Amino acid sequence: MALKWIDTQDIAIELYEKFPDVDPQYVNFPDMHQWVCELEDFDDDPQHSGEKILESIQAHWIDEAS
Repeated sequence: MALKWIDTQDIAIELYEKFPDVDPQYVNFPDMHQWVCELEDFDDDPQHSGEKILESIQAHWIDEAS
């Protein structure tokens, strides 16, 4: 399954599984952007993300971690 930027919840789950010891509240957006782009299933243009998308990923990731 190829992940796109609009798949914020699925991306958050992947990040949670890849970085189980990371507290998503304290991840800065440049690092998160890089981590998303490096996910094995991610297949989208890195330039198509923005602050709102990263905020959504972070919120879902926080939900997964709690």
